[in-house]
Amino acid sequence: MKSLYPAYHFIPTGHIIRCQVCNHPRLRLILDLGYQPLSDTLLSKTMLFMPEKTYPLRMMWCPKCTVVQLDYCVDGKEVYHPDYPYRPGITQELVTYQEGMSRSLKEKYRLTPNSLVVDIGSNDGTLLKGFQKLGIRVLGVEPTNIAKIARANGIPTIREFFTVNIAHTIRKRYGPASLIVTTNTFAHMQTIGEFIAGAHALLTPDGVFVNETHYLLDIVKGGQFDSMYHEHLRTYTLRALIKLFKPYDFTITDVERGERYGGNIRMHATKGKKRHVHASVAALLALEKKAGLGTYATFEQFASRVKRARVAFMDFLIAAKKKGKLVVGDACPARSVTLLNCFGVDKELLPYITEQPTSLKLNKYLPGKHIPIVNNERLIREQPDYVVLLAWHLANPIMKRLKARGLTSDFIIPLPDFHIIENKDVS
Repeated sequence: MKSLYPAYHFIPTGHIIRCQVCNHPRLRLILDLGYQPLSDTLLSKTMLFMPEKTYPLRMMWCPKCTVVQLDYCVDGKEVYHPDYPYRPGITQELVTYQEGMSRSLKEKYRLTPNSLVVDIGSNDGTLLKGFQKLGIRVLGVEPTNIAKIARANGIPTIREFFTVNIAHTIRKRYGPASLIVTTNTFAHMQTIGEFIAGAHALLTPDGVFVNETHYLLDIVKGGQFDSMYHEHLRTYTLRALIKLFKPYDFTITDVERGERYGGNIRMHATKGKKRHVHASVAALLALEKKAGLGTYATFEQFASRVKRARVAFMDFLIAAKKKGKLVVGDACPARSVTLLNCFGVDKELLPYITEQPTSLKLNKYLPGKHIPIVNNERLIREQPDYVVLLAWHLANPIMKRLKARGLTSDFIIPLPDFHIIENKDVS
């Protein structure tokens, strides 16, 4: 029986020696970020006294298809464990963004109450809630315990990893899907081929798979090395996505760019070959070429910028410590684990990190550096001299919100280039 997908589209656990997208054998190193813990495996107090697993974290570039990828894969069941703590629904900026996404896709694909939208890696159901409000049938697929939160919020959710078999089960029980969406998920999974084949099996004949994820062009322009952690096996270019989908019965028909994650790409793949392709595809391919994403020198410059940012950040923290200044962190996105571990920031330099009162990360500790994660009410109570914005890609709304609550601290933006924003300048 012919395989549903190329063998190299199943990424084995462990060291990866060939390109995950095109199977090219000669990957080139951009940055070696050392051995790192899993970003979303936060530590309890008891776990601080136990051995902690770390894994290689290296940023590699494929000169053939231009995808950037890790060369070590941690088993997905270990990365996406039952207590996985990420929730988009507690961040108002993401709620608003995803509501806009649902409205846009409803209009673009003329979805009706008879349509079915399936979100794979649906988390707490925030994106599907937007479709549901528009009167469209929805279904989530989520492998972690967060599926319980989605169900409690009225979003029907299957707690499973997505496979071809699960796709057939969904189709039999709910009917075919008009639209499959996945946000910040498709770059994570080992089972690339299984996912695409499953999407094909579940979709209607004219159905569309929409994938939104970090975009390499924005990563490079923004010096966003901290978006590299073990969940993010791949960071796509449009050129790489076209190469990825070539063996399958799909056509990439449209592409958009957005502001989420510090810059994202939203790819639309329509079921079937030789579909009409929007002019946006050719335009973005030309932009990628102009930006040098097919040239290794571009990534050498990126790596140099990251190293300069590290020196500036560490110089500031050490100088502040010598002066007796209190510097703390705010927000603990997964990217903060890469940044703080790679830069070498521990609780001596950053005594605590604050999170929202509804965060699943409260009263845990940062992997690797063991910095405690506490309620952000502490910021208002203690008024530290400086607050490092670890979700720096959302800096403006965070600064405004904290200042409105009475925070008088100045703010540190660690990337893409270290700088300080005085509280008086936030408006």
